[in-house]
Amino acid sequence: MARIAVIGEPLRIYGYGLAGALICPARDRLEAIRAWRELPHDTVVVVLTPNAADWLAEELASRPDALPVVLPDADAAVAWARRPEVPR
Repeated sequence: MARIAVIGEPLRIYGYGLAGALICPARDRLEAIRAWRELPHDTVVVVLTPNAADWLAEELASRPDALPVVLPDADAAVAWARRPEVPR
């Protein structure tokens, strides 16, 4: 069975465990790399926090069978939500 994993800062990723994702907390680059390298072979999607994506930039190509998906930056999401309405 294919798995989804989430790597990043603990407070940003724990909620994904409720949906059945494999949670891999990482507080720094070394923890993120360790989590990436220890992912089960049946992991097909890896959700990354923006920091984890930065930490893993050089590692991502080592698993071409896993699709990395980067969560939006919290500040960018707030700015997008506060954007002026576009007239229709």
